[in-house]
Amino acid sequence: MLRVPEERFPRQDPAALAGFIEFCRAEARRDGQPRIGSISLAVEHIDPLAVLQSIYEPHELHFYLEKPAEGEAIAGADAVESATLAGPGRFAAVRDWAAETRGRLIAIGDLDAPRAGPHFFAGFAFADETAEGAAFAPATVFLPRWQVAASQGRYVAVANVRVTPDADPVALARRVQAAHAKFSAFPYDSAAARVTAESALITETGGAGWFEAAVAEALARIRAGAYRKIVLARALDLKQPSPFLPLDALNLLREKYPACYGFSLANGRGQSFIGATPERLARVRGRELLTEALAGSAPRGTSATEDARLGRALLGRAKEAHEHEVVLEAIVRRLKRLGVENLTVEKARLLLLPNVQHLWSPVSAQLPAGMHLLDVLAMLHPTPAVGGQPREAARPDIARLERFDRGLYAGTVGWFDQAGDGEFVVAIRSALMDGTQARLFAGAGIVEGSVPAEEKAETDL
Repeated sequence: MLRVPEERFPRQDPAALAGFIEFCRAEARRDGQPRIGSISLAVEHIDPLAVLQSIYEPHELHFYLEKPAEGEAIAGADAVESATLAGPGRFAAVRDWAAETRGRLIAIGDLDAPRAGPHFFAGFAFADETAEGAAFAPATVFLPRWQVAASQGRYVAVANVRVTPDADPVALARRVQAAHAKFSAFPYDSAAARVTAESALITETGGAGWFEAAVAEALARIRAGAYRKIVLARALDLKQPSPFLPLDALNLLREKYPACYGFSLANGRGQSFIGATPERLARVRGRELLTEALAGSAPRGTSATEDARLGRALLGRAKEAHEHEVVLEAIVRRLKRLGVENLTVEKARLLLLPNVQHLWSPVSAQLPAGMHLLDVLAMLHPTPAVGGQPREAARPDIARLERFDRGLYAGTVGWFDQAGDGEFVVAIRSALMDGTQARLFAGAGIVEGSVPAEEKAETDL
């Protein structure tokens, strides 16, 4: 990425902005291929979800990720460049595609502000091949035309413009300025109304009773030594008279689950995958890596006393401790395979959510020089928290025992920037919304000691 000194083309001056785009056009003519001009501008307080809701178009790609408790949110809409990829090498293919795109970027503006500059948004399905007609490819990545973010109490808007050798710099500059003017004082006057409750027809995908039977079969396979753990999921299909509003639903989720990551990825064909996940897969800042083991669950209590009793029981229950340890061991082993340094694993503690509590162990390390976040994702995904252990043995049984294609469920969604920093989360506690229909997903880890009826109750939570 070519970074142009801000003083060369001051962003406040319309003529200078046109001059910057003229510079991009000259570079495009020199190379014989389009360049992408990226203009970042610090703005006043902005809510990325409200902005995305206001400009939402079902025929455009969009991405959203927020952790309200940490004051972090980022959204991108429309694609200036995009790709869909498949196969076992899909993480590396996305990395290579982004590197090629990054080589055509020319950036200017408040590039030192948090979340400034061009960001790539991506979603990876659970499997490296998906069913015919699936809503999402095994890998989807795009560079947005419009991007807004909030981080550390600071706010930034980014416009990415495709500049061809025959582009009109003045027209493109006017378009960018109009967008930045809107984001600088966003009116929030075109946001959709709040969703109202409707009665929806709810059916269990695959029919009643299949999940308990699948758990029983998985337990038999565990006792036979096929694997130590497998994660099996259920899906509920909902249908209602009027279309579901994914971003309204996401707003309700962030209000109820502020400690979770709210996320949305739209495919540009009217389908959105949304959720509120408690689980980070990986975050990279410079060479510092954060990940975590999250496995083992219990309900929340209706009083402080009952809540504490349930939490203590969770910490002391052998089955839950074993499930958690299987996940943690696998993550540590895979990180060591990457050659990380200063690997630190914290003791398991409780992660409290409104409706459930989990065993949680944060993990940190320093990456080898030159290693990309996508290399880490390729090694970690899927963790035993959503797949199994060994994963090579468990994954065929997941496909055989479950009654639906997972798609993005138990995959990973997130972002990375031009420097390679970024964050991806595990796409659980989620739903695929498609007009008047929605499919909800939830899974449970099956290990020795699991009881089919109890695993069904855990997914009900």
